[in-house]
Amino acid sequence: MQSSDPKKYKKLLLVLLKAAISGSLLYYVISKTGLGKIASTLGGINIGSFLVAVVLYLFAIYLSSIRWGLLMSDRPRKKQLFSLYLIGSFFNIFLPGTIGGDAVKAYYLYKERGNSSAVIASVFMDRYIGFAALAFIGIAAFPFGFSYFRGSFIEWILPLMVLSFISGSFIVFGLRLGQRIRFLSGLYEYFSLYMKKRTVLFKTFLLSLAVQTTGVLAVYTLSKGLNMQLPLLPLFIFIPVISAMTTIPISISGLGVREASFVLLFAYLGLSPSEATALSLSWFLSASTGSLAGLIEYIKYKNRLKSQ
Repeated sequence: MQSSDPKKYKKLLLVLLKAAISGSLLYYVISKTGLGKIASTLGGINIGSFLVAVVLYLFAIYLSSIRWGLLMSDRPRKKQLFSLYLIGSFFNIFLPGTIGGDAVKAYYLYKERGNSSAVIASVFMDRYIGFAALAFIGIAAFPFGFSYFRGSFIEWILPLMVLSFISGSFIVFGLRLGQRIRFLSGLYEYFSLYMKKRTVLFKTFLLSLAVQTTGVLAVYTLSKGLNMQLPLLPLFIFIPVISAMTTIPISISGLGVREASFVLLFAYLGLSPSEATALSLSWFLSASTGSLAGLIEYIKYKNRLKSQ
């Protein structure tokens, strides 16, 4: 009991720190934009556009579950993986800091199938390929949307993010640091198998492109629902940057970081801080609404495990 208490306190402190960062950033953004203006803009959203964004989110989850299945040799049922992905999305949004969504879906898959190394490797590769597609979309659209942010910090931040991703990939897969550690050595064996399955990697990459594109289309749809006239092309640059920023584990579900990023980036497209914040929050709310399906699936899983 005593040995576990320090871990609990550290986890609690980490959650509180993330909450403080999210709260501070949200307070700063809202204080600069005005809560009334944000609420007024959000209140005028077209319900149809919001529902389309929710459907796009669920479609992205479905495509992601198919991608995850391709990374497993035994190919679990699509329905099972879709259910687990929904559970993971629910935990990521509503219970961040307590336990990650990836850890939850990996745990339940392991409970049913065993082989922890294979499960963890599939989760890691699922995330890795998704981020690779995100970087590809951003850098591919970069030269075509350059006129929208010429002279801004985006000129260097997106290339720097892509360079960091490539460097990190070389360290993990090229230098194979940590291979001597027993747990990691087991994972490297699966990574080596993945590298040989080029057809699988190609299919999962195409699915990842589709997943990331749905995110861009969701934001574009929400902007239309909020009566904002935004060009589509720069969103293929801004959304990858914002998505990458929110994956940095310094906040609760990306709150605060996402809104600050929206205000900073969408100013180049003519949005006021209140409009950019409203657009960011509408994107978060649409994802939150879609992820509620994960709560239902989680209850089903808990009940099934109890009955076994």
